[in-house]
Amino acid sequence: MTPEELSLAISACLKAAAEAGEIAVPADHRPTEVRVDRPKNRDHGDWATNIALQLAKPAATNPRALADLLATRLRDIPGVSAVDIAGPGFLNITVDAAAAGALARVIVESGPAFGTNTALAGHVINMEFVSANPTGPLHIGHTRWAALGDSIARVLRASGADVTAEYYINDAGSQMNVFAGSVLARLHGRDIPEGGYPGEYIADLGHSVLAAHPDVRDLTDAAALPVVRTAAYEAQLVEIKRTLAEFGVAFDVYFSERELHDAGAIDSAVARLREQGHVFDDGGAVWLRTTDFGDDKDRVMIRANGEPTYFAADAAYYLSKKDRGFVEKIYLLGADHHGYINRLKAIAACAGDDPQINIEVLIGQLVSVNGAKLSKRAGNIIELKDLISWLGKDAVRYSLARFPADSPLTLDPELLKKHSNENPVFYVQYAHARSRGAARNALAAGVERTVFEAALLSHGTENDLLSCLGLYPSIVAKAAELREPHRIARHLETVAGAYHRWYDACRVTPQGDDPITDLNRTRLWLNDATSQVLANGLDLLGVSAPERM
Repeated sequence: MTPEELSLAISACLKAAAEAGEIAVPADHRPTEVRVDRPKNRDHGDWATNIALQLAKPAATNPRALADLLATRLRDIPGVSAVDIAGPGFLNITVDAAAAGALARVIVESGPAFGTNTALAGHVINMEFVSANPTGPLHIGHTRWAALGDSIARVLRASGADVTAEYYINDAGSQMNVFAGSVLARLHGRDIPEGGYPGEYIADLGHSVLAAHPDVRDLTDAAALPVVRTAAYEAQLVEIKRTLAEFGVAFDVYFSERELHDAGAIDSAVARLREQGHVFDDGGAVWLRTTDFGDDKDRVMIRANGEPTYFAADAAYYLSKKDRGFVEKIYLLGADHHGYINRLKAIAACAGDDPQINIEVLIGQLVSVNGAKLSKRAGNIIELKDLISWLGKDAVRYSLARFPADSPLTLDPELLKKHSNENPVFYVQYAHARSRGAARNALAAGVERTVFEAALLSHGTENDLLSCLGLYPSIVAKAAELREPHRIARHLETVAGAYHRWYDACRVTPQGDDPITDLNRTRLWLNDATSQVLANGLDLLGVSAPERM
């Protein structure tokens, strides 16, 4: 019996009690889901709920009386072996071994689908993250949202949402001309212009430009600049995509800011927002009255000289997402972007959307790595691909995933390179590798999953492991709801710990000349169920589940 099944059983008991006239709970107080948790003291049962305390007041009854009523009904539920009432009205529930053990078979037969749910079915979401300028390589400042953004997208999809991961290419504006001028200077052996981009990668891009356009150095600077800008930009974007692929991050859409400008989307956005009544003219400039919706000041869209601002592009980009059918838009921004929250929400409101529903802005804090060296190739930055080469994709991604995005983070490379239980990613990956090794050994010894007797899984460590596995679907659903994949990472560590304790106490493969029994065969199901949960969870974090370590 999974926690979800027990939750549904309690809900059914509430409904039956209401229909029988035993309790009267107003409709607006009836829970859509009854929460069950593991009690801190396992002597108090397998699961606990405080639903009687929650509903006693609206039901105008005593909590213990309501708990007693629910306990009577719950005791008749198949798979429930005991229900006790504690304190003011807590329900402590014990399930029998057969009901608990049946979960192992469910997990194995569900395979990669175990843990997925439909909580967010019907949600159409655009999620924009990373969106680094195509004027240089990805660096440590981009790592957190690359890892977390991809994991959040995976978790949302696992909960039924239709998610489009989008990278906004900032390929318009003056920085692209500065970028092109830097590459052009290197092509001619000149010093980088003041305020230009340093780093050996600029020279590398010059070689790429020269390979594509051998005669570019014969052109005047004015004629060469647009050629260099396009070719260097394309070469740098290829490098960005290559690094993201190496990091296990995939985007469905790469959206060009320059194409937004070229398509006339800025003028269109101004006109549409003017029709909504939120655009006004002052001092020769065109403004959006964002203060009507919580922004600290109104924002200029078109300067007095006729040039659009970055804010105008932000507004046009938001409208593009809206026009493409994305009801919900999630923006994942860096630590220095707190000021964008109100202005982006104001854009949504000016566009006629509900800022509480149609837009969500998440801010990620900075990450640092002890001992990381600045890139000689890229200048004064730490490149993402150098981190991957140094620490490994799995170590970096898992470490970034196991902490909330809004907490500053410093990674310890010495810890991440350890092959010991101190290293969280090793601890979890080793549990998976160990379970696959146990499965191989069982097969070699002739143990197969030909029999499954759930009631045989009665050892204390088996109960603990099954309980951890059973919580996994609700952990995934909560991680999706809160956009917090670290909940999955932390739960996988709990699963790994329970598995290691079970592995040390219970044998899947018989010892010596002992005969193969149904207990061995049934334990193989539990072993493989653990493998599946660990693999499913690691996949949501973009981390591999090794067969051997």
